[in-house]
Amino acid sequence: MLFKVTAAANFRRSAINTRRCLNARRGLLTLAIETSCDDTSVAIVEKTKRDSGSTAKIHFLENVTADTREHRGIHPIIALESHQDNLANLVQKALNHLPESKTGGGLKLADGTRRRLPDFISATRGPGMRSNLSVGLDTGKALSVAWQIPMVGVHHMQAHLLTPGLVSCLENEAKADPPATTPEFPFLSILVSGGHTILVQSKGLTDHKILATSEDIAIGEALDKSARDILPESLLREAKSTMYGKSLEKFVFPNGKADFADYSPPKTRGQEVARRISDWGWSLTTPFANTRTMQFSFSSISSMVGKIVQSNSTNIKISDAERVDLGREAMRVCFEHLASRTIIALETLRPHNTGKDEINTLVISGGVAANQFLMKVLTSFLEVRGFGHMKIVAPPPYLCTDNAAMIGWAGIEMFEAGFRSDLSCRPLRKWTLDPKADDGGILGPGGWIKE
Repeated sequence: MLFKVTAAANFRRSAINTRRCLNARRGLLTLAIETSCDDTSVAIVEKTKRDSGSTAKIHFLENVTADTREHRGIHPIIALESHQDNLANLVQKALNHLPESKTGGGLKLADGTRRRLPDFISATRGPGMRSNLSVGLDTGKALSVAWQIPMVGVHHMQAHLLTPGLVSCLENEAKADPPATTPEFPFLSILVSGGHTILVQSKGLTDHKILATSEDIAIGEALDKSARDILPESLLREAKSTMYGKSLEKFVFPNGKADFADYSPPKTRGQEVARRISDWGWSLTTPFANTRTMQFSFSSISSMVGKIVQSNSTNIKISDAERVDLGREAMRVCFEHLASRTIIALETLRPHNTGKDEINTLVISGGVAANQFLMKVLTSFLEVRGFGHMKIVAPPPYLCTDNAAMIGWAGIEMFEAGFRSDLSCRPLRKWTLDPKADDGGILGPGGWIKE
């Protein structure tokens, strides 16, 4: 009982000290940890409030991705061991990038220098692989106790949604002219990665309504599976990671934007679902061609790609020209399916899209958001379907994939709103965004402390 009382008192003192720092410095500094899947990432992120607007600085960001190329996909045990091997070393490395202490206090490093102690710790709590999350969350708890500072257990998908806010503040730190503006609520978000495909209506920091999600596999997984069938064996062996979708993009669009400059989006729903037979005699069917159901489905696309390759007896017999055409078609069908459901959502919301509820921004985040052809398809779709006024916002590629900088930024946003995590909080394998979901969304699970 004495320990509980002391711990609570220490936490209150820590919160009071943090508020004093906030008033004096008008900023927040956090050490952030991300270990939800196969990327071990640590970052030090700082947000500063100025009269001209908020700015952000990433003092340190480094990722280590588990090497699971031998298995041509994520291997849970290897990913877990990679977190265990690398996380402590990344934290140790990050400490050298903490801002110097101007008061003589703070954290004393082995070289004798004094560094500012973070105001709090940010660590991914979920969703993700539970054992992997535990490595990062438990490390965050240990640092919180050792340094007597609060901790925020961050929702991984919320972090992706909020990344454009980090980007705009980073631009302001770099003296953007004119100053960058953070996307204002409400806005639509498309979260596209190897594990998620979600269309979200974001109304507030913790208020996110799921409009559509994949009923089978995520778009990133579909592209990775298609790439494993399409790419020549030599390129698969040369790949530096199991994100084969990225290798596929480089293979089918070697000249980048110039290769899809002549892309023409379907102007009507009829054109969109019409069957397109290639010069090679095969075609890929658009998912949910006969329905406006607000769902995504991508497993059929990768399955059709596999069957086309198998019909050629062996992968070796497919010419590079046919591989390129098949890769481009697989991406087109995936991305147009994504764009189609986004248009349906906007059409449904249009009668309510006025005043304070007006939606003018579409945020694209997640690993697949780095794909330039995806951005071309979405922009073109919006233009020809009557939503050309929508602003598309996407983070730079290094902030699209899983990274601790976005975790730190989401932690800062939650911390500023008065949220902390109790040290008893546990990792969550599944954790929805929607407050109307069975688990209550971001604030549903226990372990939150609200000031």
